[in-house]
Amino acid sequence: MYYLASLLIGILVAVMITVNGGLTAFYGVYSATVIIHVVGLCLIGAIILVRREKPFAKAQPWILYIGGVLGVATTAATNYAFGKISVSAILALGLLGQSVAGALVDQFGLFGMRRHPFRAHQIPGILLVFGGIAWMMGGIVALLPVLAVFGSGMSLVVSRSYNARLADNTSVYISTFFNYVFGLLTAIPVFLFFGVKEPILLGFTLAPHWWTYLGGAIGVITVWLSNVVVVKIPQLYVTLLMFVGQVFTGVLLDALLDGAFSMANIAGGALVALGLALNLLLERRSSRRLTAEYNAAGD
Repeated sequence: MYYLASLLIGILVAVMITVNGGLTAFYGVYSATVIIHVVGLCLIGAIILVRREKPFAKAQPWILYIGGVLGVATTAATNYAFGKISVSAILALGLLGQSVAGALVDQFGLFGMRRHPFRAHQIPGILLVFGGIAWMMGGIVALLPVLAVFGSGMSLVVSRSYNARLADNTSVYISTFFNYVFGLLTAIPVFLFFGVKEPILLGFTLAPHWWTYLGGAIGVITVWLSNVVVVKIPQLYVTLLMFVGQVFTGVLLDALLDGAFSMANIAGGALVALGLALNLLLERRSSRRLTAEYNAAGD
């Protein structure tokens, strides 16, 4: 179930990137980031009220609230890169950053997460994954968008980790709520500092397509699901399953919206999926062997 939930997160993220890209094109990077967090906060705030949860009943260690702050960096970096490098490159670089950070978190149990040490049998699958990433990236020459998206991938893993720990101490709803509270508190000053030339300051007008405002609502669902799954399966597997969902949903969206069809995306996504499937198969065999050895020792 948790593997399927990770795949669903990836599907939703691909839709969210497309929706947020439309909002960014109309309002600008920093204005769109604020709007996304306002919409998300309104939705999760309403859910909190309906459920009668009490998010302010007990204070948690300050570090657990940092997920929302880092989420702003992730959203802003992706919005910044949108249009400067291809969507395929954004997906691939984001995956690369998440894979590196996820592997480190799994190996060393960083940020209070459970350790999932690297094993030699994972190497073939990891090589296939990185082959898929390289295939999708193609030729990229814009350095700043590349670094921004790679860094956003790494920060996303840290954000997921702290959000999950906060959810463990409170609830997945309260953790999601604080993710958007602190995200908005960060997005507003960032907008005031960097977004002074964006069109929204000349006068607010509604975007022509209502669905461009749904990114924040979709984000609430992805954060909530992430809080559920990241404490159950390794971060690296969460990342790869999300990516598989993103890639093939992105290909479908490109075909439906623009009539475009990317064989590079299909091939890269297939390699990543193959590498993931190989690692999961070998992991299951290893777990069965260890269980059999344990049972034999007990007899």
